[in-house]
Amino acid sequence: MTQLSPVLKQATPVVVERGEGCYLHATDGRRYLDFTAGIGVTSTGHCHPRVVAAAQEQVGKLIHGQYTTVMHQPLLRLTERLGDVLPSGLDTLFYSNSGSEAVEASLRLVRQATGRPNVIVFHGGFHGRTVAAATMTTSGTRFSAGFSPLMSGVHVAPFPTAYRYGWSEEEATAFALRELDYILATLTGPAETAAFIVEPMLGEGGYIPGNTAFFHGLRERADRHGILLVIDEIQTGFGRTGKFFGHQHFDVRPDVITIAKGLASGFPISGIAASAELMAKAWPGSQGGTYGGNAVACAAALATLDVIESEGLVQNAAERGAELLAGLREQQTKQIGDVRGLGLLAGCEFTTATGDPDPETATAAQRAAVAKGLLLLTCGAHMNVVRMIPPLIVTDAQIRDALGIWSEVLAEL
Repeated sequence: MTQLSPVLKQATPVVVERGEGCYLHATDGRRYLDFTAGIGVTSTGHCHPRVVAAAQEQVGKLIHGQYTTVMHQPLLRLTERLGDVLPSGLDTLFYSNSGSEAVEASLRLVRQATGRPNVIVFHGGFHGRTVAAATMTTSGTRFSAGFSPLMSGVHVAPFPTAYRYGWSEEEATAFALRELDYILATLTGPAETAAFIVEPMLGEGGYIPGNTAFFHGLRERADRHGILLVIDEIQTGFGRTGKFFGHQHFDVRPDVITIAKGLASGFPISGIAASAELMAKAWPGSQGGTYGGNAVACAAALATLDVIESEGLVQNAAERGAELLAGLREQQTKQIGDVRGLGLLAGCEFTTATGDPDPETATAAQRAAVAKGLLLLTCGAHMNVVRMIPPLIVTDAQIRDALGIWSEVLAEL
């Protein structure tokens, strides 16, 4: 009898029959308020009618048109439509399927464009599970352990994680930038460094936002040394943080961004965006793939972008996210050392009385919430951060419902 791999560990025991909006309906008849959104994927909620209609219509026309063989209209329309929302100057796209593929495509591009072998990533970042992406991932050893040797040419610099260091944000930022300069002086010289690759907010690393001074410091060093700045927007893009892209909170200009997750409301599509000049420096034949830019996924992405715009979901994410963070901070107990986030990415870090990570209590809280009908996940190096990632369509009433359940959970721990 066949079965799923036993290594796949389920965060919840729920078996889903259908999804609608912010809710999942299980096969046992229970309804769950879904504050996981497929790990930030179902940006317009489950089965938004306009996304469903767009996908259904496309399935009847063309399912797969391999895009290095033929072109199709959904791909061309999506490329044009993304021009309305991409950062200025990033006017050229390459499509793939997953976030890991997008990250690896960005790595290939920056190495080929600069002729430099090394990249610098930032401590706590998550960039994927394939070999190169896992090498660049430092949010937990579980993503890279057991299949060494990993890729060479990756150096790790500090991220300004003020809470972990026990410093102010200013102190943590100054330290991170000083250490970056030291890495450039001792481990990989500027002439050998192709890019800085960084998330606007650490995702799997514990929902830790960056800040303006840090990103301005990265941009200044990149410009000074001819290094490219790659911003990984896979989890933070498409309105999730209360701005269309997470880096827009910090007034910084990327050279490349990676996109995926919330772009198509659950259909697999990812990509990288760069300027035409930079993308043209990729070597011939270095970009491609069987399923990249799938016609149905492109149609779903077009509908998703229309819904985000017409329903004001970026602003909704900002407003509902502020309500969620305020409510979480009001309910913060001595078991929670820190509450933080951006938009509809919110994390509660559980710690012991001595300030050490407390994954046992975090897991107990996450499981208790599921038992009460609220789906949540954990993250962080020690898996001691409970994270909330509701769809962008979440209402103030649903935020209140979630906070009510969370209050009950904390009272019972």
